Amino acid sequence: MFFRRMIILRLLFLTAWALSQVGGVSRSVADENWPQFRGADALGVADHPDLPDRWSETENILWKKSVPGRGWSSPIVTGDKVFVTTVVRLSGGEEKAKPGLYFGGNRNKPAQVEHHWKIICFGLNDGKELWQRTLYRGIPRTPRHIKNSYASETPVTDGKRVYVLFGDVGLYCLTIDGKPVWSKPLPACKTRYDWGTASSPILHQDKLIFVSDNEDSSYLAAFDKQTGKQLWKVPRDEKSNWATPFVWKNRLRTEIIVPGSGKNRSYDTDGKLLYEFGGSSSITIATPFAANGLLYVTSGYVLDPKKPVFAIRPGASGDISLQPNETSNQFIVWCQKKAAPYNPCSLAYRGQLYVLLDRGFLTSYDALTGKPVYGKKRIPEGKSFTASPWASNGKIFCLNEFGETFVIKAGPQFELLHTNKLASKELCMATPALAGGKLILRTGDNLYCIARK
Repeated sequence: MFFRRMIILRLLFLTAWALSQVGGVSRSVADENWPQFRGADALGVADHPDLPDRWSETENILWKKSVPGRGWSSPIVTGDKVFVTTVVRLSGGEEKAKPGLYFGGNRNKPAQVEHHWKIICFGLNDGKELWQRTLYRGIPRTPRHIKNSYASETPVTDGKRVYVLFGDVGLYCLTIDGKPVWSKPLPACKTRYDWGTASSPILHQDKLIFVSDNEDSSYLAAFDKQTGKQLWKVPRDEKSNWATPFVWKNRLRTEIIVPGSGKNRSYDTDGKLLYEFGGSSSITIATPFAANGLLYVTSGYVLDPKKPVFAIRPGASGDISLQPNETSNQFIVWCQKKAAPYNPCSLAYRGQLYVLLDRGFLTSYDALTGKPVYGKKRIPEGKSFTASPWASNGKIFCLNEFGETFVIKAGPQFELLHTNKLASKELCMATPALAGGKLILRTGDNLYCIARK
């Protein structure tokens, strides 16, 4: 009887542990929304049984709609509505960006023609355009890197309202039916090499939070989501970064995690600094996330020898930076110092951490210990990657800049199952949304809804 009881308890423990590794499967299956960049918990995971793992231009495409202008923001979903932002250039056409990592994409001055900053709402089930709003009109005040856009910040929704950030223009609040509620103009800010802005806003209870790390005056700010009133604003000793903050609700407290090339910092919900640590790459893009009771922070500029992946436990205070010869300390559980990607966020799924490198390699580590599960595995014909990978139903999905999605079996062995290709060969840099058994994938010109027919 004793041994039977021990076996039952062990099975219950393993079941609970397995659920924790996927960020809460039961919640993910029940959740029909994708309210922000990488989903409600910023994990990029949705184990909905109806999500397809195969598609092409003619297979499992529920609908396809043209999106005017250019925007690399991700789509978001609430209820039966899909939202995307874009900026339309009124004359002269968009300068075409080529895929891949390359120098020479800087632009010294903006195009001197009028642009329209827009949000568009589509029906999730049929792709019908329900409404669109132009939130700002004018000539851009700052340039952009050729691969960036003036609509690279992903909006966020609480199910009743949609909050839109255009980094050099303003902050906007609309109802999900498209009625303007409030707006706040923002000053244009200079970014490194005039690459432009990209960090997305996030929500926590009544607060709308965003970070502006730039060359002039960096800050983290919170606004009342109902009225647009600024609640607090704290300066940051940082230059340009492009990472979206993350609200970490751990077993001890709630923290706002903001990566930086100088220091990664944690703030409380009133903007007070809790702790910080250095050691990051000279350019920081990826969004932090939490799983397995740990916080994961990465930064990996391709030309920087420092490309760390950090795993942090709750409860830190002060400066918790690693010494040069350390890979762990009281609060940094582990660090892989040369493992992080440049653009994509990494992915925690079923006890493993998957790292997609921009040039087409996938690596995996034990999420709790940081020990390698497998080293760099070349994704055949993978080429260049900017969008973050996602996970669903025991599979890892990696979308390259050419519209090809590589489907890889989750687990201790690297196994490419198949490749899904879109015939249009459009440039793809936006991370998709997953909601209600549907995959919403944005390309340079179109929005696809991929679902089992």
